[in-house]
Amino acid sequence: MNAELSLPDFALAVYPFLELQPFHRVYYRVLEAFARGQVPRLIVTMPPQHGKSVGATTLLPAYVLGLDPDCRVAIASYSGMLASKFNRRVQRIIASREYADLFPDTTIKTGTKPPGYIRTADEVEIIGRRGGLLSVGREGSLTGNRVDCFILDDLYKDALEANSPLIRANCWEWYTSVVRTRMHNRSRELIVFTRWHEEDLIGTLAAREPVVELREWAQLDTLGRGEWLHLNFEALKTGRPSEIDPRREGEALWEELHGAELLASKRRLDPLQFEAMYQGRPSAPEGLLYGLNFARYDTLPREIVRRANYTDTADTGDDYLCSLSYAVDADGVIYITDAVYTRERMELSEPLVAEMLVRSDTRQAAVESNNGGRGFARAVQALAPDVRVEWFHQSANKEARILSNAPTALHLVRFPRDWNLRWPELYAHLTTYRRTFRANRWHDAADVVTGIVEREVADPARRRVRGVRFV
Repeated sequence: MNAELSLPDFALAVYPFLELQPFHRVYYRVLEAFARGQVPRLIVTMPPQHGKSVGATTLLPAYVLGLDPDCRVAIASYSGMLASKFNRRVQRIIASREYADLFPDTTIKTGTKPPGYIRTADEVEIIGRRGGLLSVGREGSLTGNRVDCFILDDLYKDALEANSPLIRANCWEWYTSVVRTRMHNRSRELIVFTRWHEEDLIGTLAAREPVVELREWAQLDTLGRGEWLHLNFEALKTGRPSEIDPRREGEALWEELHGAELLASKRRLDPLQFEAMYQGRPSAPEGLLYGLNFARYDTLPREIVRRANYTDTADTGDDYLCSLSYAVDADGVIYITDAVYTRERMELSEPLVAEMLVRSDTRQAAVESNNGGRGFARAVQALAPDVRVEWFHQSANKEARILSNAPTALHLVRFPRDWNLRWPELYAHLTTYRRTFRANRWHDAADVVTGIVEREVADPARRRVRGVRFV
């Protein structure tokens, strides 16, 4: 047994045609920690067509059985046919000459020899050992089979299945009554798939058991008992570089095959689906605060009674600076005319906002003074001297403000017809913002839309503009 062989080296030995990208090596390193028992409970989410199943459901089972021929491995997928396909691929690897050179103690039946051992599309036994590989479709039976290592790959066929409450409920019932009952104290469990819905198996588990996001390698050694480790590969990088994902913000996971330009076009088509499938952050349509319900406009009305701006500087290094310029008509309808939505440093965002204020003919700008906003406001005022820039402290509860003002925002706020093309991140973050406040990663865009509504509608001092009363 070649106990020192790494999973990436094993993968290239049996599949020499593989072209491992940097993220594949990260993926395989985490899968190897799982194979060796260092991470007993692992969740991996990955965009489509990025090599998810090759690593987890083809190479990994063969590697696990090479390290431990007594291990009883099971593969499950949304259909028995797909699970059997994975099983046959694993068998072909184990039967190969390259595998025999690496793991000579792990062999399977060839033809009819030796007799007495099982080798079918759904089950194969390791000769002379207690281990083997089973495959089963979702809701299939595993009666009488103890499982040491369970791999669940793509338990939902597509969005139609994942969006079905009945199928999600059946999947959960099968998981708790079949998968969990076949496992023991030392069993390992890997769940890997592209996400479609926030209440899929991963979402349901995360609501009931501790899940830890993998951000640094040291976490492999510090997992608590019963904790799941979650490795999420975003198609387009958000946040700052880390040792797990050193990409810069906006970089594609696999530029050569799924480039940033192609991914951006997919996000424009359907931001809700993109956030789920490609970013690993699903939201149920019925759980969205705004969804696709913001009205759009083609041209501004003739009678504009006020042009203003609202800016919220970033709270932390991971947050966005959101600055929206807008116009108000005689009926109190608010038209967003321009936007800066960025995580650039203040010395870069200050001129961007100042240029926008001038470009949008803004007369008055309000900047939240929290988190350095006062200094930001002064800098912008110096760059745009004809605009009156004021700052103020926002002390009200953010969650209460956003949720209570959402109906008014949908009623009064309008965005340009092409805002999904002009400001794709702003569009994505607003249209996928959830009603469950703590489920959102970013609140910046919703906070600014709320602030505009508060200033133009809820603030009595601003209800009259040129004799017009806002209601």
